[in-house]
Amino acid sequence: MALDVSLLRGSFETVLARQPDLTHVFYEELFSRHPEARGMFSPERMGQQEQMLAEALVAVMDHLEEPTWLSSNLPELGAKHMDLGVTEEMYGWVGESLLATLAKVAGDDWTPALQSAWTEAYGAVSGLMLEGHSVAQGA
Repeated sequence: MALDVSLLRGSFETVLARQPDLTHVFYEELFSRHPEARGMFSPERMGQQEQMLAEALVAVMDHLEEPTWLSSNLPELGAKHMDLGVTEEMYGWVGESLLATLAKVAGDDWTPALQSAWTEAYGAVSGLMLEGHSVAQGA
């Protein structure tokens, strides 16, 4: 399963150009769909959280063609998220909210090919993060 890196990067650039506050919009979507997630975030630190997510998204996009980077950094990130109380179920919440946010911002430019590419990419990223989640749990 090879990711369509050029399609992912091109669509990410388009979405960021249309909505520079993408992570803010993402969290609004997440909290709308899953209000129970709001309690995991301090209102005073949301700006910082949005910035950290933006940096993580950019880092992953920058390293999509580097499996060594992905397989060493993403499991570690998953372990950190487990320590913060993130459950496996929440990865699904994040995925559906991220895809919905991207589709909303892309508007008419969101195609079945983009939906498929982003679904596959999120599955790969979350899968690597869940590996670290499982290791941290002692599974």
